[in-house]
Amino acid sequence: MFHIEEELKKLPALPGVYIMHDRNDTIIYVGKAISLKNRVRQYFQKSRNLGIKKEQMVEQIERFEYIVTDSELEALVLESNLIKEHKPKYNTMLKDDKNYPFIKVTVGEDFPRIMTARSMKKDKAKYFGPYTSAGAVKDVIELTRKLYHLRTCTRNLPRDTGKERPCLYYHIKQCQAPCQGYISKEAYRKQVDALLDFLGGNHKAILKELEEKMLQASAELKFEEAAQYRDLMQSVEKTGERQKITDHPGEDKDIIAAAMENDDAVVQVFFVRDGKLIGRDHFYMKTAPGENRSGMLSSFLKQFYAGTPFIPREIMLQEEIEDRELLEQWLESRKGRRVHISIPKKGTKEKLVEMAYQNAKMVLRQDKERIKREEGRTIGAVKEIAELLGMQEINRIEAFDISNISGFQSVGSMVVYEKGKPKRSDYRKFRIKSVEGPNDYASMEEVLTRRFVHGMNEQEERKSEDLDNAYGSFTRFPDLLMMDGGRGQVNIALAVLEKLQLAIPVCGMVKDDKHRTRGLYFNNEEIPISRDSEGFKLITRIQDEAHRFAIEYHRSLRSKGQVHSVLDDIPGIGPARRKALMKHFKGLEGLREATVEELSQVESMNERAALQVYEFFHKKP
Repeated sequence: MFHIEEELKKLPALPGVYIMHDRNDTIIYVGKAISLKNRVRQYFQKSRNLGIKKEQMVEQIERFEYIVTDSELEALVLESNLIKEHKPKYNTMLKDDKNYPFIKVTVGEDFPRIMTARSMKKDKAKYFGPYTSAGAVKDVIELTRKLYHLRTCTRNLPRDTGKERPCLYYHIKQCQAPCQGYISKEAYRKQVDALLDFLGGNHKAILKELEEKMLQASAELKFEEAAQYRDLMQSVEKTGERQKITDHPGEDKDIIAAAMENDDAVVQVFFVRDGKLIGRDHFYMKTAPGENRSGMLSSFLKQFYAGTPFIPREIMLQEEIEDRELLEQWLESRKGRRVHISIPKKGTKEKLVEMAYQNAKMVLRQDKERIKREEGRTIGAVKEIAELLGMQEINRIEAFDISNISGFQSVGSMVVYEKGKPKRSDYRKFRIKSVEGPNDYASMEEVLTRRFVHGMNEQEERKSEDLDNAYGSFTRFPDLLMMDGGRGQVNIALAVLEKLQLAIPVCGMVKDDKHRTRGLYFNNEEIPISRDSEGFKLITRIQDEAHRFAIEYHRSLRSKGQVHSVLDDIPGIGPARRKALMKHFKGLEGLREATVEELSQVESMNERAALQVYEFFHKKP
């Protein structure tokens, strides 16, 4: 369970990005902060004044997470990347939805153009960025026109060659007019290659050239021209900014770092795609006794990349691993091209790995605190339920649910909780065999009978054949049976147990007018329970899990065409008529009450088929 008040206390006073999730674990908002501690807390202060839209957002927040960065600028770029990747609902409503600009070069054209782009598309163009300054991008495009004389027009070349006069940029010596055939395709391509080299980060030559021109203009007392070169140099330097969050354009890499404490470890993975950090994930690992971090990282790589469909060209680690070359060969065989595992020691890459490590340490510390806290809560919740029911101890709880939809075959589910935690290996599914139509009480009676008869038989086999205590899937009986309904469901369960001579406590859930649980039914009385208590929250989780498991099973059977409808037993009613009847009457109840005339008016039905359906429901004993 995520407890917002407790998580707020752990926020660091550091720059970074925070990510808000709703109850479906959908990202609904991404924001940046100079101080995560101060910014995120503002959303949950009683005296907050956020406006209607943000108030609506805050009401939907179920949990939040964050990524620590080294500067607000890094947080700014990372925020943009995450928003583009996840498209959170409330970012588009509450924030300026501008995108950081790219520089686009249309290399797929015969005479490529350079332009500003607000997003990357899957075309043949090359993109550089994103950049944090739109003004700097504009200046660089102007600079490249002066240095490389590439076109910026939208003319279709060579189709439109010679159809119009050259534009202004030709006359001011910022374009070589390929639209007039004044430059060959080959010569133009050389200029394009030089431009791509410049945009790829090779700025030294151009900065040197600009500096020489600035000094020459200054020596010739052309101070205005010298100032222009100075300003252009500053623009080049500005677009050459490389924060850790924005790496070389076009590169795909994973940055992996781990934090360890005793036999627990957290591996943090940062995903860089097209040179941008677009997301991260962390993995909680139990390490083998005596295993060091290098060995654990090696094990992680093998497991992680065996199950992921995408392998980047570079994987950056915080320390050397023994089998690096072997792993590179394995990754290369999976990807079909070379994969490099590196251990950065300096510069931007080393700082990226360090950032991943710091986030891994933070996650590990918080996970250990959370696990300890949740264990205390679940044990406390079980004790609370035991006290409410006057029981000494509850180790194992079994809960049951029935699922049926519009008369299709019912199924049952059994979920198991031990010490307040789900034990999924003991979950069981039941296809109802003896009950026709939707009858939850009769279906529940069948499920409980089958469950305990099976268990009793296994216990007898274990005793007679001296088998291990772990023998059988139904051998262990619960300390408490939990029914989704109230008095009726409890009485069904008690009747089954009495018939089988079993003494197991049974409780049910009492619902209010809105079908919400308000208390427990136990020993012929309703026991109220606070909705804010940990015991109530555990009961709700068990109830939801039993319902989910039953619905999931029913859905899987329907998808395989294995469910049975009572209409299957009516002669002359095939799939088309069955579907039309269920759609027209909205279920079995409407069908039962329909007259022959009403039935015959349904699409694909005739009087004879209508009579068959009517007699089935009204003559069946």
